[in-house]
Amino acid sequence: MEKSTLLGLVLGIVAVVVGMILKHASPASLLNPAAFMIIMVGTAAAILNAFPMSEVKKVPVLFKVLFKEQKLPAKRELIGQFMNWASIARREGLLALENTSDEIEDPFLRNGMKMIIDGGEPDFVRDVLNEEIHAIEERHQMGALIFSQAGSYAPTLGVLGAVVGLIAALGNLSDIDALGISIAAAFVATLLGIFTGYVLWNPFSNKLKRKSKQEIEIKRIMVEGLLSIQAGVSPAAIEQKLLVYIPYRERAEMKEEKKEEGAAVNG
Repeated sequence: MEKSTLLGLVLGIVAVVVGMILKHASPASLLNPAAFMIIMVGTAAAILNAFPMSEVKKVPVLFKVLFKEQKLPAKRELIGQFMNWASIARREGLLALENTSDEIEDPFLRNGMKMIIDGGEPDFVRDVLNEEIHAIEERHQMGALIFSQAGSYAPTLGVLGAVVGLIAALGNLSDIDALGISIAAAFVATLLGIFTGYVLWNPFSNKLKRKSKQEIEIKRIMVEGLLSIQAGVSPAAIEQKLLVYIPYRERAEMKEEKKEEGAAVNG
């Protein structure tokens, strides 16, 4: 479970409900079926008009991505793995990694490993892997775009809902008490539109982009590591090359850990 998504959703709801209580407004007024119909169904209709069904069908999967914790290999562990494979390849040849490739869980990395073991030209291997990364980025961008578009439609639909509510309210000016209730209900649609747009859909789009960036970065490390192994680069050189993907603070921590391990061995 992606705790930050769940926590953000809960805090957003709490902020609105508690804010209404502090302003002496009844949270029960949020339970307005007409407002929910206009905002939620209207946003869904706008998305259907904006995107083909083949892409809209992926929305449930996108929600799963948002609420499921992203499982990516740690960069430090991945670099260590490439150093180990480089050591084996330099000592015994690339064919010695053949059994290792079958044990790799990540399909992208497994495919790349098989290509270098099979003797694919470095430029060909790089092109194939980069094309796959590009295709992944395109799919991720489309998913994020669906939510960002929903985030732009929802607030405007909130204004539409308010206008509809005011039309209904002004049609019954003879009853002052009912008029006040109707006007308050009219602005519930605006509240829901702004809330869903700026607390849900746009932030969801941003989170999908961040998750995509993290995954693509891991895959670029894999590409550079695989090509370095194929080129016969030394483990130390591979480490130096891949450390550029790690922040300086973590690099310093890695150096300290190596010093401690070396001291323990010598001691």
